[in-house]
Amino acid sequence: MKTTQVYNPFNGKLVGEVPTHDGKQVKETLDRGASVFADRSKWLTVPQRIQILESFQKLVDSNQGKLIQQALAEGGKPLVDTQVEVNRAMNGIKVAIETIPHLVGREIPMGLNAASMNRMAYTYREPGGLVSAISAFNHPVNLIIHQVIPAIAVGCPVVVKPASKTPLSCFSLVELLHQAGLPKEWCQALVCSNDDAEQLVTDRRVNFLTFIGSAHVGWALRSKLAPGANCALEHGGVAPVVVEADANVDEAVPLLVKAGFYHAGQVCVSVQRVYAHESLAKSLAEKMADKAAKLVVGDPADPKTEVGPLISHAECQRVSDWVDEAVQKGATLLCGGRKISDSCYAPTVLWNPPEEVRISKQEVFGPVVCVYSYNKAEEAVKRANALPFCFQAAVFTRNIDQAFYYVKNLQATAVMVNDHTAFRVDWMPFGGRMESGLGMGGIPRSMEDMTVEKMFVLKTSR
Repeated sequence: MKTTQVYNPFNGKLVGEVPTHDGKQVKETLDRGASVFADRSKWLTVPQRIQILESFQKLVDSNQGKLIQQALAEGGKPLVDTQVEVNRAMNGIKVAIETIPHLVGREIPMGLNAASMNRMAYTYREPGGLVSAISAFNHPVNLIIHQVIPAIAVGCPVVVKPASKTPLSCFSLVELLHQAGLPKEWCQALVCSNDDAEQLVTDRRVNFLTFIGSAHVGWALRSKLAPGANCALEHGGVAPVVVEADANVDEAVPLLVKAGFYHAGQVCVSVQRVYAHESLAKSLAEKMADKAAKLVVGDPADPKTEVGPLISHAECQRVSDWVDEAVQKGATLLCGGRKISDSCYAPTVLWNPPEEVRISKQEVFGPVVCVYSYNKAEEAVKRANALPFCFQAAVFTRNIDQAFYYVKNLQATAVMVNDHTAFRVDWMPFGGRMESGLGMGGIPRSMEDMTVEKMFVLKTSR
């Protein structure tokens, strides 16, 4: 069998390999998943699922060290942040277990007219069917938890395709699930070409697609879903932040810098656009630049590193090209603006880039934050809402009326008040609208979406 080799994005060293599946093997994988679901005698009971997930949680805990080093080596996220990711993964399993008893049905009222007399009706939730999970590179442990564990928790077989640059964590997690007692056909991992991966979407037996990745790919795959299949698509955003004139700048700056440069900006809700009131905008930008310039960039395995590499040399060059374009067309470079190596780009703060350059219009997915000045709140909202993205946004203000103005008017699925756009806990709904995605994630929400509500009606003689 052919293999996909995985390289450390920081130093280019080979860190592992996984099997590469061809079209025939992808079909066979789907066959196994669909077959186990079609035979109701093989469905996992709720107690079985809970026991498997509890055992899995313990195995993840006991394998923390390996999972951290593996995710760090293939994804390039700094050690301290990778440790947080693996801890979140264990909490995510716990959230799934705790959500199972809350997947309940409801009573449908009867006896409201002559036709519905002598009847009682109730609904309950049951597994929807085979789940296809297509994942991204930037959180190689936690994204797999969010896409796979909800399916297992509700009793759906799942086929998962991790990003080809970061598959090792996924294969390790799936192996731990099998060690925890999950029959292999209930969770299968594969790596394949994009053409062969289309079967994970077009196969009529797929009930639900969970996709995390680029909008271009996500929307194309959605158009190929079989009739009746559901999906949740999580794409990127260009997270806007508004900093009002009364904001506590000293509290805002560390939050904005952390969220802007965490994982070298390779997060779908990274701080990218900051609209600051003209009375403090330049000062805020300079303070951000001063702090960003002091961030330690380099080897993610070094405990002192705060910003690691981009996922590939091509991505590092793309970010460099975007910044150069912005500066050439009028942006002021306050810090950064250069490649440190083929894989690392210096944390960069730009002041007032023109609206027409790529870095003002598209998701940079790199360590760059742009600061723009504005005069009135209405202007800030108009500019923040000008792009066809809708994910998380934020506002910094000590005025509750201003806070609610932005909560109501910013085009976002969630608005953080006095916090950064990258805030997330695993039990909250999380996702984008418009070009940023379709449907919502978060473990409880995903579990609900992977089930179907089924009704039964009881007719009595009296």
